[in-house]
Amino acid sequence: MSLQAQTWYLVPEETGRVARAAFPKGNRYVRMYDELGVIYDDHQFATLFS
Repeated sequence: MSLQAQTWYLVPEETGRVARAAFPKGNRYVRMYDELGVIYDDHQFATLFS
């Protein structure tokens, strides 16, 4: 199986809505994504999975 590298990844809108409904008081990982966005991208790991 081969995965294609993505140049940009967005969390689907429905996924964000469900995550916020599941954690109405917030969640450190949701806040981290909201503040920082994507931390790592596929290209940083390309040499590991050739």
